[in-house]
Amino acid sequence: MKPILTWLLLGAAAASLFGCASRPSEPEVAASGKEWVTESDEPEAQRRARLRIELASGYFEKGQVTVALDEVKQALAADPNYAPAHNLRGLIYLRLKEPKLAEASFLQAIKLAPRDGDSWHNLGWMHCEAGKHADAIAAFGKALQTPQYAAASRTWMSQGICQARAGQPLEAERSLLRAFELDPANPIVSYNLASLLMQRREYQRAQFYIRRLNNSELANAESLWLGVRVERKLNQLGTARQLGEQLRIRYPESQEAANYERGAFDD
Repeated sequence: MKPILTWLLLGAAAASLFGCASRPSEPEVAASGKEWVTESDEPEAQRRARLRIELASGYFEKGQVTVALDEVKQALAADPNYAPAHNLRGLIYLRLKEPKLAEASFLQAIKLAPRDGDSWHNLGWMHCEAGKHADAIAAFGKALQTPQYAAASRTWMSQGICQARAGQPLEAERSLLRAFELDPANPIVSYNLASLLMQRREYQRAQFYIRRLNNSELANAESLWLGVRVERKLNQLGTARQLGEQLRIRYPESQEAANYERGAFDD
């Protein structure tokens, strides 16, 4: 089976694959054995580390990776046991293509806060990108088992993408359907479900998910092209032409538009 497309072209959607690292989560506080405190009661070292990580997160989101890393280093100088700093450092090292350093950072974050789902999730996605699918799925499972985990839809989605890459289509479908139940508006989930079902020749079901996406403002070249191919499989040639025209007009320089122009519907 061909690898399923991840479709991470929307910045906000891509960022949702990664956990927030700006402050401790409730499970993280529980794992540390400390009660959550208000900012006025917060220990000074932790406060300084938290503020540095808030700055670092902003720089990271803007693509200023080296500046973000400097802020993380200062956060860890203030509080070496601040788990969100290690988590964010792992994401930065991933961006810098330093997987060994990234893994060490995620593992340290998990050591400090073993029930923090975000760190488990990030470790899982790192493994998935490296092709270590079994390790990735195990880490995603740990994330989903953490109490009060607020980002389950993101992890079910990532697990489904990873299972598809690992050649496990049935497991991938179950994970992606669970993600869809939790967050039906997520375009990455809809696209990957439709793509997976298209590969399995379940065209009617694929149509449901890709139409939802293409009828929204989040449609892009990839989703329109997939829609064209699904509609053609169902002999909905008028709808396929309408989607093709949108693709040609809105994304004339895209590879998908080029594929449409040369009629490469089965590539």
